[in-house]
Amino acid sequence: MSGGSADGSGTGKRPNEQLGSWFVRSGWSKGELARQVNRRARQIGAHHISTDTSRVRRWLDGEQPREPIPRILSELFSERFGTVVAVEDLGLRTAHQSPSVSGVDLPWAGPQTVALLSEFSRSDLMLARRGFLGTSLALSAGPALIEPMQRWLVPTPPSDPGPADSASVRRPARLSKPELDLLESTTAMFRQWDAQCGGGLRRKAVVGQLHEVTDLLQEPQPAATSRRLFTCAAELAELAGWMSYDVGLQPTAQKYFVLALHAAKEAGDKPLGSYILSSMSRQMIHLGRPEDALELIHLAQYGSRDCATPRTQAMLYAMEARAYANMGQPSKTKRAVRMAEDTFADAMEDREPEPDWIRFFSEAELNGENAHSYRDLAYVAGRSPMYASLAEPVMERAVHLFGEDAEHQRSYALNLVGMATVHLLKREPEQSTRLAEQALHVARRVRSERVNTRLRKTVDTAARDFGDVPEVAHLTDLITAQLPETAEAV
Repeated sequence: MSGGSADGSGTGKRPNEQLGSWFVRSGWSKGELARQVNRRARQIGAHHISTDTSRVRRWLDGEQPREPIPRILSELFSERFGTVVAVEDLGLRTAHQSPSVSGVDLPWAGPQTVALLSEFSRSDLMLARRGFLGTSLALSAGPALIEPMQRWLVPTPPSDPGPADSASVRRPARLSKPELDLLESTTAMFRQWDAQCGGGLRRKAVVGQLHEVTDLLQEPQPAATSRRLFTCAAELAELAGWMSYDVGLQPTAQKYFVLALHAAKEAGDKPLGSYILSSMSRQMIHLGRPEDALELIHLAQYGSRDCATPRTQAMLYAMEARAYANMGQPSKTKRAVRMAEDTFADAMEDREPEPDWIRFFSEAELNGENAHSYRDLAYVAGRSPMYASLAEPVMERAVHLFGEDAEHQRSYALNLVGMATVHLLKREPEQSTRLAEQALHVARRVRSERVNTRLRKTVDTAARDFGDVPEVAHLTDLITAQLPETAEAV
């Protein structure tokens, strides 16, 4: 079955000038767009989609494709142009969406948060089996995203428990402390697996665990137990979002991040909320929205200013630097990099216990983020060799430290690719291909579409700029032969 028209009458329509405009500016051929649609459809499990050149021509002629085609086209053009291109911007119609699965402006209240988490995680699990994962969602950006997230700061008025609520709180806890401890340690184990293996391997297991926790939250629980369960739900939802982001399911990722922030607010955990906002910020940088990323980071910094540990503060400064770099602001980037370094030094002297979710932000991660900030500045400044030279020693340090870290293999691969891009910026293709080949060996062990995509783009750039270099030609052949086209989104 192919992506047919919504009303069964594709011919005789007026040409879709909006879609045609984006298509012409993309530089893609009809065959290339069809290939990318099919690839993305396989990635999200929509195996019934089989698009070809003639189908693309009919879309341009005015045919309205059925879901999930509009969402796929929105994502593809968004990534191509580095900005959010909504379905409506393409002159396409969207299927009706219920409030529970659309948008990010959701009620900030405990029962609604639990209900939305339960429904969304259940839908994710069921739709994944049916082959339509993530197809009913749209990305939010700009004020439509930032303004609802700012309500994270608004204090929640205490609610007076009614007679039934008071009675339920006095009931013995259904969950024992060892059971709660086990839930929390399981979340930490999932996080470790993600760092080692990428988001494609255990995503569905994390979503399943999140759904189980929401079931527990729908039962009467003592207040202390409820807070711990909300924290657990927030961490699992953030991890589900992170894994979805890692395998390329961007609207699904954003929805989980938003729900995670709601759960963190119910738990009263501001540092965890700031971490979730930093994940959202990272996604916005990936989508070419650094201004949105900066707004989210400033919101995280303000909201956790009186309670975040030095390590968490250092991570937020590093992400602030990434946003400024992608906005082309060198002085603010350098200041944020220095703040990240200084605050991380304080963290090394601090003996305060820290949550498991910030454990990833090691010296290796600090160096990797700061090096990528300098590298991003080099791109924004027209492939500046000066900023590439600033990035090089910091990236070398990150690669060395991650090379000794058996747990964070995806980060090792990403920093190898980052180092390869630095050498390309310095017009050193032989060194670049050596590092990219190392990254390829790691990528084959890690189920991460993010790693695969960055590696492919780096090798494509090397082939474009240095196609006559034998090492580059050899690496291009290796990528074609060895790198899987897509990671399974499971």
